[in-house]
Amino acid sequence: MEWTTCEGSERRYRVRSDSAFAVSRRQLMVGVGLGAVSWAARGSALAGATITPGHTGNVVVVVFLRGGMDGLSAVTPYADERIYSIRPNLAVPAPGKGDGKLLDLDGFFGLHPSLAPLHPLYESKQMAVIHAVGSQDQTRSHFEAMSAMDRGTADDGAGPASGWIARYIQSTSRDGDSPLRAVAFGTALPDSLRGATNATALPGLDGFKLSSDKLDHAALTSSLRRLYGTGQDAASTAGMETLKVLEALNALAPEDRAAKNGATYPETGMGQGLKEAATLIRANVGLEVATIDVGGWDTHVAQGTTIGWLPSRLDEVGKALAAFMADLGPETRRVTTIVISEFGRRAYENGGLGTDHGRGGSAFVLGGGVQGGKVYGKWPGLKEEELEGPGDLRVTTDYRAVLGELVAKRLGGDPMATFGKISGVPGMIV
Repeated sequence: MEWTTCEGSERRYRVRSDSAFAVSRRQLMVGVGLGAVSWAARGSALAGATITPGHTGNVVVVVFLRGGMDGLSAVTPYADERIYSIRPNLAVPAPGKGDGKLLDLDGFFGLHPSLAPLHPLYESKQMAVIHAVGSQDQTRSHFEAMSAMDRGTADDGAGPASGWIARYIQSTSRDGDSPLRAVAFGTALPDSLRGATNATALPGLDGFKLSSDKLDHAALTSSLRRLYGTGQDAASTAGMETLKVLEALNALAPEDRAAKNGATYPETGMGQGLKEAATLIRANVGLEVATIDVGGWDTHVAQGTTIGWLPSRLDEVGKALAAFMADLGPETRRVTTIVISEFGRRAYENGGLGTDHGRGGSAFVLGGGVQGGKVYGKWPGLKEEELEGPGDLRVTTDYRAVLGELVAKRLGGDPMATFGKISGVPGMIV
């Protein structure tokens, strides 16, 4: 993680960068011996490299764009002509209006041209968009808004301290659960996984192995088997199950880890995280939820229209997601990916040719079970009297309704146990 200070604020918040960052206490660490194992108190974990009995095999991948992605640029309401008066320098031209134009979605909304790799997925009904989505957080603070979404609460006020993914994992736990039910691709677990026992952070599959500069690998494995193999206590069970996981992953041949179907991922944190998520999904090690954090969305100045800061970030998202969908091939039937941010940006552009913190944003849902080819959500409008507070898009779809639908219909969990009472389910998942 890196600390970032938002312009005009003394508050610091953490976003993922592609550089190395601190190792989580909950990360599974394997070296000369077995390190901290977060599921040590559980019973038998991974019986071989197979999905556990009772698990449907569906996987949800959560891509969190941390920093407040500008949903009005990513998915622009070009038919609401006021967007061009309140954003005279930043709004992308409507479809058919010249170079660098929007890609039409439904006659009202258009997709940013930097997200062009996603347009065929929308047209083939493999991708849906939700607009004016967000939490009830009114602070417009990265820290509070991200905390609310990680915890699965309406705002950053009262509510459980655990993360929403952790509560799903705990509420559906059973004997024989995989230690890799939930994986964060990075070196630290996000707060959405806080409190989960069957969760770990993976900085990369290359580092997920027994290694030693001084000891022979076979001798080390043999010694660890002798150490843990005869005990019946929780630590011994965890040790042996960890060895099983390591052996299953270390057995993956280079061709097993290579992208399939001609997919080419961008050489970025998001691209490589999705590539490794695809590898784990194909390996059938019991993965149910994967998370990837992508920072760099706080576009207060020099945001750009079709070139610049925001377009380059959207370009990475479009290419990485398109590669992930191509790589998975038929596996996309059981994998659903959601891309979301803690809030959108102000409807008005600012004097620095950027946008300030806002409220409603846009999200994308791709893959299995998605009734795509549609923009979901009630459009609140951009007229002065329709905006909220200092000039923000209103939130008309609670993000918890979107996540709750994924938990219920793709993972077979109970949204009430995960999020509490929510309303307004979008109906985009079958």
